[in-house]
Amino acid sequence: MAVHPQAGLCAEPQDLVSLPALMAAYYTLAPDVHMAAQQVSFGTSGHRGSSLKQTFNEAHICAITQAVCDFRRQQGITGPLFMAMDTHALSEAAFCTALEVLAANGVCTYISQGGVPTPTPALSHAIVCWNREHAHATPPSLADGIIITPSHNPPQDGGFKYNPPHGGPAESTVTKCIEKLANGYLQQGNAQVRRMPLAAARAAACVQPYDYVQRYVNDLPQVLDMAAIAASGLKLGVDPLGGASLPYWEPIAQRYGLDISIVNPHLDPTFAFVPRDKDGIIRMDCSSPYPMSRLLDLRTRFDLALACDPDADRHGIVTSDGLMNPNHYLATVVWHLLRSRTGWPKHCGVGKTLVTSGMLDRVAAEQKRRVVEVPVGFKWFVPYLHDGSCGMGCEESAGASFLCFDGSPWSTDKDGPLLCLLAAEMMAKEGKSPSALYAELTQRHGAPCYQRLDAPADDRTRQILLHLTQEQVQLSTVGGSPVRQVLTRAPGNNEPIGGVKVVTDDGWFAARPSGTEAICKVYTESFKDEAHLRLIQQDAVHFMEQLLAAS
Repeated sequence: MAVHPQAGLCAEPQDLVSLPALMAAYYTLAPDVHMAAQQVSFGTSGHRGSSLKQTFNEAHICAITQAVCDFRRQQGITGPLFMAMDTHALSEAAFCTALEVLAANGVCTYISQGGVPTPTPALSHAIVCWNREHAHATPPSLADGIIITPSHNPPQDGGFKYNPPHGGPAESTVTKCIEKLANGYLQQGNAQVRRMPLAAARAAACVQPYDYVQRYVNDLPQVLDMAAIAASGLKLGVDPLGGASLPYWEPIAQRYGLDISIVNPHLDPTFAFVPRDKDGIIRMDCSSPYPMSRLLDLRTRFDLALACDPDADRHGIVTSDGLMNPNHYLATVVWHLLRSRTGWPKHCGVGKTLVTSGMLDRVAAEQKRRVVEVPVGFKWFVPYLHDGSCGMGCEESAGASFLCFDGSPWSTDKDGPLLCLLAAEMMAKEGKSPSALYAELTQRHGAPCYQRLDAPADDRTRQILLHLTQEQVQLSTVGGSPVRQVLTRAPGNNEPIGGVKVVTDDGWFAARPSGTEAICKVYTESFKDEAHLRLIQQDAVHFMEQLLAAS
């Protein structure tokens, strides 16, 4: 994909989303229940859409929230439901709608004290803490949660995620159940949805304020060496990218005596201050150099510059060398954590998705730890974080979380601030920046070349990839090297990967449809050089062309 001529530049006022039009569409437009594209659909990260496209409207939120209430009753979940929202324009509207339904159903709902936006990891941490602290309650009192966020997606988008009592993203069996129930309500015009006026919902006894900020900030020493960061005197710059992490950084700085400067304190649901991404779209992706261009320009002012996306489940790490590729940073995270977390279970491994760099495998092998490779989606790491069999779980898209010092789970969803602060801990204790540490790793393990290619994908293409079998992959070599593995199921948990991964000794490619966009993603990596990466990409593209032509 060619780089858009305005990539890295802020949009002109006339190109920003019209907030009045967006909000009017949320309340006045309704989905056509006969069109699959306008029904409730949970991808890898919940239901996402836009009110302007009739894919994220009041009717959707009423139906999904009632479905969550039904699911809770079916499962006997009687503890509080923690609810959070990020800073997208549609998030507050959807939050209010969901609260009206939850209160009408009598669900004990904990909402952010003072209406402060809440990061996804703060909600996950709250659920994990509640359920650990009430593990022996009689009768059982398990908590779960809802996060209203489309993550790093553009300003006109909305999103709705459900986290069951384990605290992480819901597994497919759960989301399919909620999806089916919600679409049933939509088919009936939401006639059976329970709902009360917003003022009555806010005043209901079952709706209670909760201080997510204090809980998250005060607990950080359980998972990070905050004293070492403070003693180092590191000068940290933070750009929340207009997201939910903004209210957290100042309390963190004050509580632990850190030198943190918030370089962008603005909240604006048009995200007018975020430079356009590679394709010219405003997308708050802290792993992309284009939205991060302003922070990159400021990097000489700080020892480390850090960023999170709107719901703070992703991290962006900027050193004096520039923005770190997420795969590079995650490799240094594996190296640092496995050496420094002596209280973790002795043989705990590292969890990674199939499309995350093979460098993590080499670093883990150096530390004599296993790698658990799973399909795309952080939900797959939840059981491993809960039982301590994996010390961390991570995705190539700059998402990760890891265990507390004592081996207990911190959050079972991706945690951007955690990974940002870990970069500071790493620099404080190792005396080198994460990028310098990665350079040392490449001297021992090689310097992989990694790139993801995107192409438009219609429903036919998506279905072909989703149902691909090993027998359909007739490849003997890739990039000139013999094929060692053809994977359509993840070796870590034997779950379908919704595509294919083809592996050689010195590289690999994987192809899968996006769970949230009408594109096919082709991931490629070479442990030789750029020229070899191009050969792998040529073979991957040729394979895709032949596959589609034959189907």
